[in-house]
Amino acid sequence: MENMQYAEELVREFLVFRGFTSTLKAFETELNTDIGKGFQVEKILDLIFTEYIPKFQAEKLIALLRYFKQCFSSSETVLVATLSKLEASIFRYYIVHAVRSGKLDRVREFFEIIGSELLQKGEDWTPWFGITYLKNPSIEPQFRIYFSKDWFDALCLSVRNFLSRIFDSTRIPSLLKISSEKNTISNLRRDVKQLNLKLSQLQAALEEKETQLRQFRSDGALMKDTNSSRYDVFGISPESAISPKDSLEIYSPITYTSETKNKFQNLNVTGAAMSSSNVTMSCADCDSISAVNLAAGNGNGDTQQVYQQGFYNGGKAAIAQEEQEFSEVKVSFQETFLGHTSPISRSRFSASGNNIASASLDGTVRIWTYDSSISATRNATIYCGAEILSLDWECKSDRLLLIGTADRGIKAWNVDAKRVVCDLSTPQTFKRVLDIKSSPVEPIFVSAAASGGFGPSSTDIMGYASLTVWNMRTWKAMTVLPLGEDPPAITSLCFNHNGKILAASAVDGMIHMFDMSAGLQITGWPAHDSAISSIHFGPDETSIFSLGSDGKIFEWSLQNQGRVLWSTDCSRFCNPENSKHYRREMVLDATGRRLLVTSDSVRSPIYQVRGYKNSLKTLPHSAAITTVDWHPTLPVFLTGSADHSVRVTSIL
Repeated sequence: MENMQYAEELVREFLVFRGFTSTLKAFETELNTDIGKGFQVEKILDLIFTEYIPKFQAEKLIALLRYFKQCFSSSETVLVATLSKLEASIFRYYIVHAVRSGKLDRVREFFEIIGSELLQKGEDWTPWFGITYLKNPSIEPQFRIYFSKDWFDALCLSVRNFLSRIFDSTRIPSLLKISSEKNTISNLRRDVKQLNLKLSQLQAALEEKETQLRQFRSDGALMKDTNSSRYDVFGISPESAISPKDSLEIYSPITYTSETKNKFQNLNVTGAAMSSSNVTMSCADCDSISAVNLAAGNGNGDTQQVYQQGFYNGGKAAIAQEEQEFSEVKVSFQETFLGHTSPISRSRFSASGNNIASASLDGTVRIWTYDSSISATRNATIYCGAEILSLDWECKSDRLLLIGTADRGIKAWNVDAKRVVCDLSTPQTFKRVLDIKSSPVEPIFVSAAASGGFGPSSTDIMGYASLTVWNMRTWKAMTVLPLGEDPPAITSLCFNHNGKILAASAVDGMIHMFDMSAGLQITGWPAHDSAISSIHFGPDETSIFSLGSDGKIFEWSLQNQGRVLWSTDCSRFCNPENSKHYRREMVLDATGRRLLVTSDSVRSPIYQVRGYKNSLKTLPHSAAITTVDWHPTLPVFLTGSADHSVRVTSIL
């Protein structure tokens, strides 16, 4: 019967839906006077032994027991007989309690109400009609046991056990089964999520092992080829093999004639392409080929000393990179939300992943959930009156949603209270709140606002930047992070795990790093030739990913600043002209191995970071994909589209 409350909510919802207001009022009245207490055993026991009997409410006590006899009249004969015996014991305890309290008038009143009915049940009630005339009935042999504490405890236990047994065996109405089935589905989905998470972890471990195995095989094949085939970098054929005697001098200086020198001068030793009839080399091959060093002339005129420190295998190292293949992602389930009436601009999972906030260009934010087992009490629609440029959930809970608009507005929405708890404004100069990020540790958030402007470039369009740190307890600005004079607009923000470091990307291609405890910029470097649309710390926070408006993606080392650990180009999925109108997004999954990117196509790419497996592509929308996000723990992602829809997809 624990599902009774949920069933009552369904009845209320149905009556409101049908407009049966009179029936709803009658239903509420009946609920307020429900003597059965929703068949909750403990509440019924409290009603009998702590309210009706101590307060001598005989009529209510009799009505309650008659109600139960009527409810269970169709049950087994044994249960009905047991209920009658318990009823008699409860009535006797009422009489005993009244006598013990000196309320003999209450005993007479009780017999006036139900005395005739009790006499019809049997002769064992006859002595009880004279109990008020006994001087000390507690010592009378026939009444002594009823005045003992052991009998009272046994009575309470018997009533509790009986009610529990009879409620559990009662036929459950179909309406109550809905809640039971809902709980069963919820448990099954929870198990599926846990299994998907475990599967994702196992797949990540398998990919890592496969990567290591491929690397070992690649290194072994390269060593084998190097030993079996040695070519001179100047095109010397294998027929002119070096004799064993000459091979002892392979690392000694070699003197070349003017002809050879001219041939050498045509060689780009800085890592540019080097070609011959059967050799092609690019800078990507520099790690797998032998280096060639030039020594300065030693006074011998046109002669130079060349130190050859290895050999170049022209057949294996020069493999043209083929266009990356994208397989369609394998899906376990997909849900589509169609609550918006204009293109989606932003969409984010909450900190737990239970709720989703999605915004559209018409200034509307909707909070919803894709899992039917999760309560929908937080679902809401927020009308902001301006274009939504940024969204972010409070990191510690799902309680607060931060919203940044194009008219200087920053709103904090409390999902439990379903209201705006704070409405802030940026300075008049900085109207567009391009990004908002809350700290994972402290009750603060940072807003990146831009002045906006006019001009042909993205820098001119975005204008200048302002980074403000806000306190989420006082809802006041704490400080403005230094960016220098007339800094280009900041497009994306990202905190590290402890909130001590803030990364910010700008439209001039720079990445800035701030120490939040000191409120100062600690480093920065030029990362792109174009505006940066999105940045994210890597899973172990030894690297940071950046996405340029031209579609180039880089993973930068934070231990060796300026070093690129991994890169890819998703320009085939983006039109640079569209970057002037909306910012692109990328996001890493919980394992840090899959990178999801927005797309001007109906599908988005999912890149395997530093992996040998082919990249994936999402199932299609009917228009461009404008926003993406990953679930914080599960292999589930969402995509928002210009077709007004938001999809949640769980992958295998």
